[in-house]
Amino acid sequence: MKLRIVVLAWILGVISLVAAASQPRSSTAAAPVVRDSAQAETMRLEGEKRFRANCSRCHAAPHKFPPRMMATIVRHMRVRATITDEDMRLVLFYMTQ
Repeated sequence: MKLRIVVLAWILGVISLVAAASQPRSSTAAAPVVRDSAQAETMRLEGEKRFRANCSRCHAAPHKFPPRMMATIVRHMRVRATITDEDMRLVLFYMTQ
């Protein structure tokens, strides 16, 4: 009985750690603020270039997902693809336009 309680407590602890780690962090996945259309176009083109360089090896053209979902996807893929934070932000900007 005691072993079951310990195992259950351990499982609940792991679940809470996973849930906390999966919470969005606004500072790491926030898309940059754009002030004018020329800057937005430059960032979109740069994001597309970085998507093609880093993501298109495994993924086809981007699908349209809600920005919050896309931020989560890009943040998780950042670790797997070992891209920089700036690359992640530009790809996120490209994917949400």
